[in-house]
Amino acid sequence: MDVLMLSRLQFAAATAFHFIFVPLTLGLSVVIACMETAYVRTGKEVYRRMAKFWGKLFLINFALGVVTGITLEFQFGTNWAGYSAYVGDIFGSLLAIEATAAFFLESTFIGVWHFGWKRLSPKAHMIAAWCVAVASNLSAIWILIANGFMQHPVGYVMRNGRAELENFTEVITNMFAWHQFMHNVLGAFCVAAFFVMGISAWHLYRKSHVDFFRKSFRISATLGLVATVLVAVQGHAHGNHVAEVQPVKLAAMESHWETSTYAPMYLLQIPGQDGNKLEALPIPGLLSILAYNDPSAEVMGLNDVPEDERPPVTLTFMAFRGMVGFGTLMIAVAGFAWLMRKRIEDFPKFLKVLPFLIPVPYLAMQMGWIVAEVGRQPWIVYGLMKTSDAVSPVTAGQVGFSFITMCAIYTLLGIAGIWLMIRFARQGPEPEEG
Repeated sequence: MDVLMLSRLQFAAATAFHFIFVPLTLGLSVVIACMETAYVRTGKEVYRRMAKFWGKLFLINFALGVVTGITLEFQFGTNWAGYSAYVGDIFGSLLAIEATAAFFLESTFIGVWHFGWKRLSPKAHMIAAWCVAVASNLSAIWILIANGFMQHPVGYVMRNGRAELENFTEVITNMFAWHQFMHNVLGAFCVAAFFVMGISAWHLYRKSHVDFFRKSFRISATLGLVATVLVAVQGHAHGNHVAEVQPVKLAAMESHWETSTYAPMYLLQIPGQDGNKLEALPIPGLLSILAYNDPSAEVMGLNDVPEDERPPVTLTFMAFRGMVGFGTLMIAVAGFAWLMRKRIEDFPKFLKVLPFLIPVPYLAMQMGWIVAEVGRQPWIVYGLMKTSDAVSPVTAGQVGFSFITMCAIYTLLGIAGIWLMIRFARQGPEPEEG
């Protein structure tokens, strides 16, 4: 493999592994803050125990997210020096704000929250929990604003062959970034809901800490239903925006080759890079509706795009369908869990299966990011800079060695982290005080 492909694979592996931990941090931080709020408002000890139990799993997840995220920023210098030189004036400032305004705030209040159970009043401790939740999601905002610039560059001016910041307000109000943020945060709530539901179901199936996990299950089932429905609704709005600013990505998502009005969507379709594909069961106008909310709207086809500016169609197409398929499954599971939440113990087979569904929202989010990033290719900054021009002047051997080393370390970290989370999840909550 050449340097470009190895650098792509290394960054993809690092990002995918890091992103295993990010959505649970975003979603579970809010769930824990809500549990603490319930404790302060009602005084019921069970909510304090819930916050402590789920908080312990949150801390393990957060630690792994921090460790795996650090290497990503280093790669912008080691693997993507051309990119850093080209947009460092914009991208670097956004990452700096994320670190100083969000990550440090989050880390500080996580320490306050963890060590403050017996040192702070319940209300002050609740405020610390909400500071963690707000800071976690604030961090996501800045990261996604940076990614939003790569997807839809705005607020810049070209000087001396570089993209330099001209309008900061335009950059931070980039609608592409905010669509990504809403889609990812709602997805993170899905991850948190299925995580709590799955572990709660494991204990309920074994009749362990029944009252505790019954309440946890009901909270997560409600969150799961709301989040899965909203992420689908918001996903449609995000798709409309993609059609507007990245029509080539939309065409790749649907393997749509010929520009047409009343563009159909096929219930059965196998894509082909050259436009030859198997199609069956067309629904006339459905793609036009999904893209522009108008059955007569014209949808651009891939044949109108130069071949060297088309993204990998098959991977983008399959990832999009994987995301939608997993999302549909999540709505069905969360809907059933919510409807039966008051007598969920009457469905032992469902409880037995739920822990195995914990990975489903993770997979949906990974598929979504494949669509977002692979569908943007061959551009690293859409329409401005190609990925092939962004790679560092290093050898394939150097990248290959660091790639193998990184994968080995990440594998050990992943095994250790998952083992710790399983161990503490099985132990259940601490006993009631007194």
